[in-house]
Amino acid sequence: MKNKNIIIGVSSSIAAYKAVDIVSYFRKQEQNVFVIMTKNATEFVSPLTFQTLSNNPVAVGTFDKLHVHATEHISLAKKADVFCIVPATANVIAKIANGIADDMLTTTFLAATCPKIICPAMNTNMYQNPITQKNMQTCQKYGMQFVDSSSGVLACGDIGIGKLANINDVIDMIEYNLYPNTLANKKVLITAGGTQEAIDPVRIITNHSTGKMGFALAKMARSLDAKVTVIAANTQLRLNHDIQQINVTSALEMFNTIKTIYQEYDYIIMASAVSDYTPTNYHNEKLKKTAEELNLKLKKTTDILKYLGENRLDKQILCGFAMESENLEQNAALKLESKKCDLIVANNIHTQGAGFKVDTNVATLFTKNNTKQLNLMSKEDLAMIILQTLKEMEDAFNN
Repeated sequence: MKNKNIIIGVSSSIAAYKAVDIVSYFRKQEQNVFVIMTKNATEFVSPLTFQTLSNNPVAVGTFDKLHVHATEHISLAKKADVFCIVPATANVIAKIANGIADDMLTTTFLAATCPKIICPAMNTNMYQNPITQKNMQTCQKYGMQFVDSSSGVLACGDIGIGKLANINDVIDMIEYNLYPNTLANKKVLITAGGTQEAIDPVRIITNHSTGKMGFALAKMARSLDAKVTVIAANTQLRLNHDIQQINVTSALEMFNTIKTIYQEYDYIIMASAVSDYTPTNYHNEKLKKTAEELNLKLKKTTDILKYLGENRLDKQILCGFAMESENLEQNAALKLESKKCDLIVANNIHTQGAGFKVDTNVATLFTKNNTKQLNLMSKEDLAMIILQTLKEMEDAFNN
């Protein structure tokens, strides 16, 4: 993602300190972050903290000395690609809903024409007050987006809704508004994680997959405005609340789930590590450690990718993954043809940064007419390249 201009507005809530993590995250992503605080917010977090993290001056008062001229709020508003108020108090939301601009934050927010996000944080009774609810509805009516509050124990000791949303949900919403909607109206089905095949009530056969690649694909597809469903096998990762997640355990469960729904999707991406074999017989009781050796009889699982290649609809784009330890090019090319895929994403388990349980990958993309080797990059960057490749292939098919 190219450098974007993100404005983070901070109002006077105890949750103001959580905005620090958001600023830090986007700076690490090499984005330009500008922070505007209400005067009361500075009682919770020092402007110097945000200035240090963002590497930009922090705006508080409309006529602060740090501003070159009194229309700084207009210049900030014009350069913004997304504007997020986190946390947003009942007072700030009320001002925005009624067009009141009496400080730097509300003035700049009113002047901005970019996507606007509001993340409420307040006492439960304030949140549930009909006036606050009406103000939030008014903001939504005018196109502002909300990352709604969650429930729990609040700083005041009350229990109920009003807590600032999970920071990861806020980050996801900001990122969603930074990317183009190139996959709008597209439905994407992604598998992630590693299946487990039960031997007995205690033991399983599985692999080292964590689901990171599949979840990165889901996140990026959602950022491009696709409707995303993830079939997740035994992963502890979390997804954006806008992404549907179907949890499965075994290869058979994954196959049965896919077989039921796959025809609904435009893109199908098999990023999961599906077990090739499963025990022939399941033992209802735990196998006791009595013999020196245990011979376990296995049978092949259904080849899900092959099934999809043979049964997909004409409009569907199919992508598979190949984790190899040798002969990567030959094996990937063979898989591309035998499984009737449009794209195979292949990597070598022995390549540093390309294995399981890491946030990076080193992959080679194989299509019918092209092979593209990629350097070490984050899984999210690779996911974006994969999705762009699939979109280009779809466009070429349609032209």
